[in-house]
Amino acid sequence: MTPAAPILEVRALAKHFPLRRGLFGGATGKVHALDGVSFSLDRGETLSVVGESGCGKSTLGKTILRLTEPTSGEVWLGGERIDNLSVGRLRPLRRRMQVVFQDPFSSLNPRMRVRDILAEPMVNFGLAKSGARLDERVAALMDQVGLPREAMGRYPHEFSGGQRQRIGIARALAPGADLIICDEAVSALDVSVKAQIVNLLGDLQQALGLALLFISHDLAIVEHLTHRVAVMYLGKIVELCDRRTLFTRAHHPYTKALLSAVPVPDPLARRERIILRGDVPSPINPPSGCRFHTRCPFVFHRCRIEEPLLRPVGGGHVSACHLDAAVAADTEKLLPHHQEGPGAHSLGSTDPSGSLPSALGQTPDLRWLDHARPGPPN
Repeated sequence: MTPAAPILEVRALAKHFPLRRGLFGGATGKVHALDGVSFSLDRGETLSVVGESGCGKSTLGKTILRLTEPTSGEVWLGGERIDNLSVGRLRPLRRRMQVVFQDPFSSLNPRMRVRDILAEPMVNFGLAKSGARLDERVAALMDQVGLPREAMGRYPHEFSGGQRQRIGIARALAPGADLIICDEAVSALDVSVKAQIVNLLGDLQQALGLALLFISHDLAIVEHLTHRVAVMYLGKIVELCDRRTLFTRAHHPYTKALLSAVPVPDPLARRERIILRGDVPSPINPPSGCRFHTRCPFVFHRCRIEEPLLRPVGGGHVSACHLDAAVAADTEKLLPHHQEGPGAHSLGSTDPSGSLPSALGQTPDLRWLDHARPGPPN
């Protein structure tokens, strides 16, 4: 029996925005918002995309939806390629992929009642045969997202932020979507409301078999909701694995730094915070080799000249790092330092005698590694 195709498959997707200056608007450069992003998403699965602001998360979602056109690469929806379809041929497929935006207020038309907001997608795709059937379907959507039916006659400004986001979710469900892209869908909400919306998404996924692409910077929310996690840095995926593996055995130094920044709800807990030096490089002129090498405390020669590819490190876990899996998985005994001097934090624990990969036949210089254990935090 042939296995079912993933609901979404992205292959080497790239999006470059041209920089134009001067009287005639000539291109003087380009912003590398996405570069060679690849992954797949199955039905009923949640894939979370995390990373710092500006890493390309939202651009990824918009490019998949064709709200912005890709520069290169392929996007497949349910086994059908959609990145090269004309507007007319793409239109009937749009009902299968919908989006929930970050701001629940600005994403809803303030002049339309909730009934009309939810009915519009069904009217556009010809999914309701009569007005009675349309009202019945709108009422069912209100029930699904936990809103009272009598609220259908209200305007968006009459609802709270969490209720408005429920309306946004109902609108995404209205045409019968298989894939919903949640672009920071809970980041503008209060903590208690976030939990309600996340639980609602989980319940809807189980009931309807939805595939969710959840774009977020909140790793605590991601840990609760997702099945797999993709970590992005400067337009590229640097690590991709299941939730449990990411939060217990992260491989990439950047992922470990992100995890160390997650607040711990225990005032007595002590944890070494990994502070990355410097700023994120400009996507207009990304660094050669590994894009993270300008901030990585484990950088060596090969990182600066050769771009790492996503490679398996075990159990469906892939990472784009030149460090040996054995070294990167257990590095707490190392106290790495930048060449500027001491002060960098530990990324893990390992035997300093572990081998690092050589670059073009050259043995990496390990003199910057302090073999002593770090002392207690101040």
